[in-house]
Amino acid sequence: MSVLLLVLLLGLSTFHLGLLVWSICKHLLTTDVPSALKHPLKFRIMHCMFIYAVTLGIILEKLSICPMPSFACFLQDIFFLKKKDPKVVVTDLRFGTISVRLFEPKAMSCSSRAGIVFYHGGAGMVGSLDSYHNVCLSLALETNSVLLSVGYRKLPYYHYPIVTTDCLNATIHFLKRLKSYGVDPSRVVVCGDSIGGGVAIQIIQTLLSHKDLPRIRAQVLIYPITQLTNFQLPSSQQNRNIPFLTEELLMMCVCRYMAIDISWKDAILKGAFLPPETWEKCRNWLSSDNIPERFKNKYQEPQFPGPFNEAAYFETKHILDVQNAPILADDEIIAQLPEAFLVSCEHDILRDDTLLYKKCLEDQGVPVRWYHVEDGFHGCLFLFGQKFLLFPCSEKILNAVVSYIKAL
Repeated sequence: MSVLLLVLLLGLSTFHLGLLVWSICKHLLTTDVPSALKHPLKFRIMHCMFIYAVTLGIILEKLSICPMPSFACFLQDIFFLKKKDPKVVVTDLRFGTISVRLFEPKAMSCSSRAGIVFYHGGAGMVGSLDSYHNVCLSLALETNSVLLSVGYRKLPYYHYPIVTTDCLNATIHFLKRLKSYGVDPSRVVVCGDSIGGGVAIQIIQTLLSHKDLPRIRAQVLIYPITQLTNFQLPSSQQNRNIPFLTEELLMMCVCRYMAIDISWKDAILKGAFLPPETWEKCRNWLSSDNIPERFKNKYQEPQFPGPFNEAAYFETKHILDVQNAPILADDEIIAQLPEAFLVSCEHDILRDDTLLYKKCLEDQGVPVRWYHVEDGFHGCLFLFGQKFLLFPCSEKILNAVVSYIKAL
């Protein structure tokens, strides 16, 4: 028995060592680390561990032991430390089937506070109330606001459009009860990063038709996903191999959340699923012509979209829904949106989504403030409050968001 146990332990050790070596080799052979990035060695070590965790999750999934997204969420909630602050009351609640977390400053206030509704990132696959706890705690405390963080349902059991549906329902529930939370109805901000930023845009557009609810004061969007149509923009080419959102991972997340077979990823990347007439309608918003020249360093204009593939269109056409591309909403809708604070990161494959949305808003006369982080990368806000994992860009983004909300 002891011999069998020894052999098992030796086998597991060898397996994990081999997986670690493979992760390091993959990182070194396929990853670009920007020269402007602070703490490049820490960045490399973190990405090696990220590859290791994702690969192990995929192996466990193939062995029918545990879905990869569930494994990834399990690891993040173990390793991410939640701060406590006696100046903020934190309450876990449920709005029907939706888990939410409420952050309320304890200090007495002579008037109603501002309200923030926060939708976390994670591609509908990872991210949670716990992993974004420190971000939300600091936002509530530093802006003296009541903050609602929405723990929407996600992969592997829930697909498109559940993230938007859950966030919308939780937001409506909150807006109907603002007075009970001591929130000024004229000072409610919606905020989100990555997929959460895209969801925030969708929700604001939807709420325009809810005349019985308070009007949203501002939209705060941190490297948001604003479209899933053009993946050949300058940032898509320049940053396709930069952690933590590489082109490979982005396509896996898109296909999983949209319930599309991964075999169609090349058609999505090349735009082969786009009917020519559809591209003609949306190119004014999604063309690389809308990206400022200073962001086109080494950009090679591709033939986009690629030759039309009708089979790909029928398998992936829900990508073209306005719900998945809020930037394509009618001009009349865009013109009614509240002022925006947009954050983009230079080393982000989705950087140009923010730039396209910025131009879209400005063209319709919507006030926009834009904050660009030269040493930033996709997902860096996620690391805020994690002492050994923190990067300067994480603090820059949070401080900029706090300053903007306090000035409203």
